[in-house]
Amino acid sequence: MKATPGSTALAGVKVLDLTQYEAGTSCTQALGWLGADVVKVEPQTGENGRFASTNSGDVDSFYFIMMNSNKRSLVCDMKSERGKAVIRKMVAEADVLIENMSPGGIERLGFGWDVVSKINPRLIMAQIKGFNPDGPYAKYLSFDMIAQAVGGAFAITGEAGQPPLRPGPHVGDTGAGIHCLVGILAALYQRQFSNQGQRVEVSMQDAVINFNRICFAGQLMFGKPVPRTGNQSSIGAAAPSELYKCMPGGENDYVMVYTSRAGNWHWQRLLTVIGREDLKEDPRFASPAARVQNAKDVDALVAEWCAKHTKVDAMEKMQNAGVPAGAVLDTGELIRDPHLRKRGMFVPVQHPKRGEVVVPGWPVHMSGSNVPVTCGPLLGEHTEQVLADWVSMNKDEIAEYVKETPVMLRQK
Repeated sequence: MKATPGSTALAGVKVLDLTQYEAGTSCTQALGWLGADVVKVEPQTGENGRFASTNSGDVDSFYFIMMNSNKRSLVCDMKSERGKAVIRKMVAEADVLIENMSPGGIERLGFGWDVVSKINPRLIMAQIKGFNPDGPYAKYLSFDMIAQAVGGAFAITGEAGQPPLRPGPHVGDTGAGIHCLVGILAALYQRQFSNQGQRVEVSMQDAVINFNRICFAGQLMFGKPVPRTGNQSSIGAAAPSELYKCMPGGENDYVMVYTSRAGNWHWQRLLTVIGREDLKEDPRFASPAARVQNAKDVDALVAEWCAKHTKVDAMEKMQNAGVPAGAVLDTGELIRDPHLRKRGMFVPVQHPKRGEVVVPGWPVHMSGSNVPVTCGPLLGEHTEQVLADWVSMNKDEIAEYVKETPVMLRQK
C-alpha cells in the first residue's frame, strides 16, 4: 500500500502492527484508512481474532475482516531468532509500533519500549492495555465488557431497580483504539519539531471513563453515583427523553424523542407536530423542570401520536419541524441504506474466499485525503512483498524465510 507522501493524510507513514482482537486493530485500521502503510505481523497460525470466531473452518472470520481493512499481513515467528531479527529491522524502519498483547507480553518477546527506542529513537510506540500499567490492576486481563464494567458504563446502563446491562457499542475496545489513534497522531505531529519518538499509552478503563464524562457531572451535581435511568437523560433533566413504540410494532419499531433541557422551543414545536397546541400554556409542561416532574404525562402524549406512525415517518415529521428524533435502525436497515452506501459508510470489498463482503468504512471525510477501503488480508498474503519493501531481503533470502516460516491455517 505504498503511496507518495502527501497524496493522503498519512502516506509514507510505516506502521508495525502487533495487535490482535479489537482494541489495537481498531487503531491500526484507522491509521490504514488515513493512508499509512500498516503491516500486520501474525504468528504462523494467524492472530487469534482471525479464526477464533469463524463460521467456516479455516476461512477468515467476519470479525477479522471487519477489523483489518487496509492492512498487509506478514507471517513471523517472533519467538524465533530469525523472526526477532526481522522485527528488529522493521522497528528500525517504522514510524509507529502498536501492540495490545497481554500485560508484559511485548517485553517478554524482547521488544519493550526500553529496547525499541534504542533501535529507532524516532519511533512512536503505542500500547493499549486493560488497566493503567502503573496501577494495582496492571497485570489484569481485559476485553470490551470488562473495560465497560470497570469504566462505569455498566453501572449507568439499564432500568432503575434492575441489574446493570452491557452497553451495545464497543467503547471499551474500539473506544480505546480511537483514543490511542489521537495520541499517535499528536506524537507524529510533535516529532516534526522534536525529531524524537515517544511512548503512547492508553488503558481501556481510562477510555471508558472518558466517554462517561457527563455522568461524572451528575456525580458532582447530586453527590452520589449516577443511577440507571433507562432511556432518560443521564442527569435526569429532560422530558421527553424516551423511546416510543411505532407502527407496525416490530421489535425495533421505536423512535427516540428528546427535547432540550435548555428551554422550551423543542417542546413547543413538538406540540405543534402532534396537534396539541392547546397545551402550549399548560403549567405542567411550561419548563424543562416541570416536564421532568410530569414525565408520565409527557410520555403518554408523545406515545399516543407515535403509535399512529412508522418510526421513519415519525422521525421525519418531527425533525422537519425542528424536534430532535431518531428512528431505531437495526444493523440490517443500516447496511442496506442507499445513502450510507453512497457516502462510503458501508463498502463492498472482495474477499478471496468469501466473495463480496460489506464492511463499515471510515466516518471521517477529508477533502484532501481519500483512501479507498480494501479487504482485510489473508494470512501471510504480503509476507514476500513486505520483506522486500521493509527489510530489503533478496529473492533467495525471502524464499528461505517463507520455507522456514510457513502459514499454518487452523482447522475449526
